[in-house]
Amino acid sequence: MIVCKFGGTSVGTADRLKELARLVNSDEDKIVVLSAMAGTTNALVEIAELLYDKQNDKAISSIQALEQNYYRVVEELYTVSEVKEKAKEMVESHFNYIQAFTEDLFTIHEEKAVLAQGELLSTALFHYYLEELGVPSILISALDFMRIDKDGEPDSYYIKENLSRELKQKKSNEIVITQGFICRNTFGEIDNLKRGGSDYSASLIGVAVAAEEVQIWTDIDGIHNNDPRYVEGTQSIAYLSYDEAAELAYFGAKILHPASIQPSKKAKIPVRLKNTMEPQDEGTLIGLEIKGAGIKSIAAKDSITVIKIKSGRMLLAHGFMRKIFEIFEVYKTSIDMVTTSEVAVSITIDDAQYLDEIVEELEKLGNVEVDKQMSIICIVGNFIDESRGHALEIFSALKEVPIRMISYGGSRHNVSILVETNYKKQALNILNENLFCNV
Repeated sequence: MIVCKFGGTSVGTADRLKELARLVNSDEDKIVVLSAMAGTTNALVEIAELLYDKQNDKAISSIQALEQNYYRVVEELYTVSEVKEKAKEMVESHFNYIQAFTEDLFTIHEEKAVLAQGELLSTALFHYYLEELGVPSILISALDFMRIDKDGEPDSYYIKENLSRELKQKKSNEIVITQGFICRNTFGEIDNLKRGGSDYSASLIGVAVAAEEVQIWTDIDGIHNNDPRYVEGTQSIAYLSYDEAAELAYFGAKILHPASIQPSKKAKIPVRLKNTMEPQDEGTLIGLEIKGAGIKSIAAKDSITVIKIKSGRMLLAHGFMRKIFEIFEVYKTSIDMVTTSEVAVSITIDDAQYLDEIVEELEKLGNVEVDKQMSIICIVGNFIDESRGHALEIFSALKEVPIRMISYGGSRHNVSILVETNYKKQALNILNENLFCNV
């Protein structure tokens, strides 16, 4: 069995849903994991924000506008009147559910229930379309098997046991359809795996069913050697190790959710990134083996904040670093990069939600400086052959770009460089020209 995840662009229109049906209609045993239709989650987030602010009239208008978009999709997607009517009733039911929240108190739990409607809608629409085509399929709800524990981590045992139960309904020739992103928490409430979580869902499902391969289908032909949004002429990479792919995903490669690699790596299940627009392309295969040496790809991560703590108390003192890291732990804020000198520590974070509180605590330890609008540029590859001098190649190329921080040596797969965001595009293009075009 293979697990195929399709993102919002792949299910974004009636035409894309029709193409998706052609893609999955094969003899291969598969589970199809779908995101919400492109733009739906953003629209639902805006609706939730209006409900929070008690702007219910505006919320109703937004709900009705989104509902009309779905009726248009129904009209374009189906030709059989009975199926079309069933789809309209399904859409009406989901939007009545959302609109009911305009009549009562709205909380964080209701927000997650509202956001879940996007995936429930897309999977039902696709299931009905396969029914119209006469393609055998079964729709199972992720809310019946996908669960996170009290720490927000996937409950692997629960997922495996309950997915196994759901799959007992499946006939041998049926395509299984389910939702990405959505789940229940330990209290049974509707929850989610956060933005990009459909990749994570696919990986968790792949592990639960011991899949031969997990396929992530998007609108680009795999991971590229640089960011095609900023650099022209980038090339798709045929193969990466789990560790290399995880570094790229974490540091800005938007094609893959950072958390999605770990379950597959642990279970040794290959992950393949494919392009729905060019399904014949092999894409990028991610596996356990490390192949080839040297620099393979570059990614960039924006919205980085750098915090510098300077204190004479740090000099020759043990326990100082522990005090710093404990502050970030208290506020559940992850650290990306760390550099130290005799009397100063610089730390980067990508989540500034508790920045003011963190700075207030750090000021008890020393002088604190904060800079925003920074970007981490991540150069990924297999640097096991350290005699090659990859660091020299990188830093020679960037001699005209002001560098704020460097992280090198912590991993054999990653060199990270912090620059001001307005230098990011320049840095990506210079690195591309010097590391790839001149090879």
